[in-house]
Amino acid sequence: MTDAGRDFHKPVRRATGELDRLFGAHDPADKTRAAHSTAAALLSRVRADPDSETVERLVTFTSTHGIDDIAELWSQAPARSLPGALWRLYLLQLMIHDDPHTAALLYERGRVEIASVDPVVAGAPVPAAPDELVALVDRIMRGAFAGDFAVALERAAAFCRVEASGATHVADDYEPTEPERASALTTRALRLSTYAGDLSASAGLWRRESLT
Repeated sequence: MTDAGRDFHKPVRRATGELDRLFGAHDPADKTRAAHSTAAALLSRVRADPDSETVERLVTFTSTHGIDDIAELWSQAPARSLPGALWRLYLLQLMIHDDPHTAALLYERGRVEIASVDPVVAGAPVPAAPDELVALVDRIMRGAFAGDFAVALERAAAFCRVEASGATHVADDYEPTEPERASALTTRALRLSTYAGDLSASAGLWRRESLT
C-alpha cells in the first residue's frame, strides 16, 4: 500500500455507532470526556498490573479487531492528549503492518538522509528489513503499555521523523516522472512529521504529569 490516502487505513465510520447511543450524537463534549476517561482507565489499569497476555492483546488489538472500535473512542481527541497519543501509536503500527515493504524502503532512505539521532532513538536494525520494522513498532507498543510511556512516545516520534525524511526524498526522486506518486509521498511525509511533533509534545506532557 503506497497510496497516501491509505497510509493509515482510515476506518469507515458507522452512522449510528454504540458511542452515539451511549453519549449522544449531538454532544461532542461527552464523547471527548469518554475518550479521555477510557484512555486513562485502560493505561492505568494495564500499567498497574502489566500481565503479559493483556499487554499482548492490546498490542495485537487492531490485527484481531480492526481499527474501528479504537477510532470510535479516540480518533477525534486532541492530538496532544492521552487518547490522541494512543490513537497515533495505533495508526503508526497499522501503517507498518499494512505495508512493511514500503515502510522499510522509506525508513532506510530516511536513515541515510536525516541529520539527527532519530534512527538511534527509534532503535531499528541497520538496515531494517520489513519484518524487523513490524517487530520494532510492536515493541514500541509494548513499551507504551508496560514500560516508560514517554520513552515509547519519543521512539515513535523518532520513527515518524525518519519515515518522513525518507518519504520526502523518495518523493523528490519521483517528481520528474511520476508527479502523482510524488505528491502522495509528500502528503505522507507531512502527516508523519505532524504525528512526530504531536508524539514528542505528548511525551513532554506525560513527564510533567499533564497528559490527560
